[in-house]
Amino acid sequence: MPQKIAAGNWKMNAPDSAEVQKLLDAHPAPSVSILLCPPATLLAQLSKYLDGTPIATGGQDCHTAASGAHTGDVSADMLRAAGATHVIVGHSERRADHGETDALIRAKAEAALNAGLTPILCIGETLEERDAGQTLDVVARQLTDGRPETGTIVIAYEPVWAIGTGRTPTTDQIAEVHALLRDHAPDTPLLYGGSVKGANAAEIFAIPNVDGALVGGASLTADAFSPIIAALEAS
Repeated sequence: MPQKIAAGNWKMNAPDSAEVQKLLDAHPAPSVSILLCPPATLLAQLSKYLDGTPIATGGQDCHTAASGAHTGDVSADMLRAAGATHVIVGHSERRADHGETDALIRAKAEAALNAGLTPILCIGETLEERDAGQTLDVVARQLTDGRPETGTIVIAYEPVWAIGTGRTPTTDQIAEVHALLRDHAPDTPLLYGGSVKGANAAEIFAIPNVDGALVGGASLTADAFSPIIAALEAS
């Protein structure tokens, strides 16, 4: 069975450190993997704080190069040195805000693997693509063009129109995409992301081929993230 993962993407936010301790106190011996992805400026500090605990850390992005003249960027090797075990690549906000292509995302995933990190490859359709009936084609293309040929990865399906909007696809819509992903990646953990919260987590985790979640805003507080973790443990 693929690994079950509850991953929190803090995006450009810095929660109070008390929230991290509260999360640790609530899950001292979790039966699923828990991952927190803070801004790069907090990664080393958070990794040190969580050293020896069941919670791992990850980066939110990495450069394709190991080093060089790339002002403002962070390499996968630097993330690894700061304590990360994973790194998110291809998040829709990176695709939209920075024009990232599938080819670039693939290169980032390859850089992550070369540095000893596990890339979390994000894929998902826009509302226009969903309404045009292109969801499966878009997802299949992003997976095919963005996934490295070899290496262990995690895949996160995040419909762009559901991220941070409070809107969630129907269970049938999620199941359809995850079934396609499972056909392409039979042994790979498949996460769902897009307005996951405690109130809908159990329903989402009951969907076939959903192995966990990549959570945004609800990962910023223990009170919001803990019920999601608990629902995954119970699934």
